[in-house]
Amino acid sequence: MQRSVWAMTIATVLSVSAMLPAAEPVEVLRKDNLVAWCIVPFDAEKRGPMERARMLKELGLTRCAYDWRAEHVPTFEQEIRAYQQEGIEFFAFWSAHEDAFRLFEKYDLHPQIWQTLRDPGEGTQSDKVERAAQGLLPLAKRTAELNCPLGLYNHGGWGGEPENLVAVCQRLLELGHGHVGIVYNFHHGHGDIDDWRASFDLLQPWLLCLNLNGMNPEANPKILGIGKGQHELEMIRVVIEASYDGPIGILDHRSELDARESLQENLDGLEQIRRKLKGERK
Repeated sequence: MQRSVWAMTIATVLSVSAMLPAAEPVEVLRKDNLVAWCIVPFDAEKRGPMERARMLKELGLTRCAYDWRAEHVPTFEQEIRAYQQEGIEFFAFWSAHEDAFRLFEKYDLHPQIWQTLRDPGEGTQSDKVERAAQGLLPLAKRTAELNCPLGLYNHGGWGGEPENLVAVCQRLLELGHGHVGIVYNFHHGHGDIDDWRASFDLLQPWLLCLNLNGMNPEANPKILGIGKGQHELEMIRVVIEASYDGPIGILDHRSELDARESLQENLDGLEQIRRKLKGERK
């Protein structure tokens, strides 16, 4: 079975990690493990690449997942260079664009590629999984060539259900693509609140990134600062108890706000949750 270099190194990384001293579980919430998300088209200040990179650096954030619209395509390279100048990791890229892919090759970058898993239409569950997997094969092959992990992104509907995300990952693995995983978003997962522990158990082996949000019933509101909802504390507690040690995303996603304000609100709320959970473990 053909596997990407990224996939083949997983076992090595895990074996080395097993020899290292165990980290305090809540440290997965530490600032240098955080990824800024949804801060480009949603920023009320409409920052350019350098202003955005400097803003992240001033907040102490060192990773960014880059979301974009057509208007941002001409500045893809400026974004890369600004991040390099300010010491920001180009951690992930939303969807697919060949201009960006060529730049990743030019600059030897290997970000995660985040792609929504869409509803493949009518049919049996096995038919849907097969169609979804086949539809993703061109992108799976292209990201393998780039040595970029491909993250299936929950965005509601059939493609947002944990069991469907996992099933498509499993099928792509069978088809030779072991570099495919899942990017799970709290803000698209309100339907999973009540059975979050079971859902997270299913998702965890495949997770490339976990994006947090304040969580109220029925997505009221959908986007909410971390620490201001009714359920995210318990959901994050489940994540900690499961010893998840992957990247954590915090988002803006509110076009009426300065991205700096949204990120700072989430940083403050997440630090309160981190301290609370750390205190519980003493």
